[in-house]
Amino acid sequence: MNDGGQRRYGPLGRTLVIIPTYNEAENIKPIVSRVRAAVPDAHVLVADDNSPDGTGKVADEIAAVDDQVHVLHRKGKEGLGAAYLAGFRWGIEHDYGVLVEMDADGSHQPEELPRLLTALKGADLVLGSRWVPGGRVVNWPKHREMLSRGGSTYSRILLGVPIRDVTGGFRAFRAQTLEGLGLEDVASQGYCFQVDLARRAVEAGYNVVEVPITFVERELGDSKMSRDIVVEALWRVTAWGVGSRANKLLGRKPS
Repeated sequence: MNDGGQRRYGPLGRTLVIIPTYNEAENIKPIVSRVRAAVPDAHVLVADDNSPDGTGKVADEIAAVDDQVHVLHRKGKEGLGAAYLAGFRWGIEHDYGVLVEMDADGSHQPEELPRLLTALKGADLVLGSRWVPGGRVVNWPKHREMLSRGGSTYSRILLGVPIRDVTGGFRAFRAQTLEGLGLEDVASQGYCFQVDLARRAVEAGYNVVEVPITFVERELGDSKMSRDIVVEALWRVTAWGVGSRANKLLGRKPS
C-alpha cells in the first residue's frame, strides 16, 4: 500500500525483536548475538513455549549477562501466533515503539533488520519479502518454494491484498499499528497468522511496505511446518476471502 507520501510519521521509539522458540537450544544464542550486533540499540524478547530441550534455560543465561535481552516463559507449546501475541502484549506494556517478528533458526537474517527499520520510518508495517525484486530464498527444496509462492499468490488474489509475500514472518510493526489491528480476536497460527495480520493491516488502511530479503533455510533443528498448519491456512484464507466478497456485495464493512 502507498499513501502517496502525504502522511507524516512520528519517531519510531525503542525497538523490541520478538523471537518465539520451541526446541531451538542450538540456535538461540547465535541468533540473539547476531541481532545484538546488527541493531545494538534494540532489545530482544525470547518467547519460549517451555521447550523440552532447554531453550528457555539458555535464553535465561543470555539475559543474565545482557540487560537488553528478556525472556518470556510460556506454559507450553501453543503455536506461533499465540507466542507472537504474547510478545506483542509484553512489548506494548513495556512501551516499545517498534515490535519485530523474527524466526530463531537463522532463516531471517538479523543483518537485514536495519533495512526494515529504515523503511518503517515512512510506513505503518514493513514486511521482509522473498517475492519482490531483489528478494530470494537459499537452500530451499523446489516443493517448499512452490508451496510458499503458491500460498502467497492464493492469499493475495482471494483476499485482494497488494502484498507479494503475504505469508512471510520477518516483519516490523509500529506499536500503534498493532494496537489498531484488533488482536484480541486473532486465533490463527503459523502461516495463517501472518496472512491474518497482513489482511487486517490492509483493511484498516495502514501503509504496508515490502522490502527484499534473502531467506536462508535453517541448518540446525527441525522445521515447525506441518500439514495441519497448511490445512488451517487454506481453510481460513478461503473463509476470509468468501466473507470479504460477501461483505462487499452486501455493502458491509469488513468484520
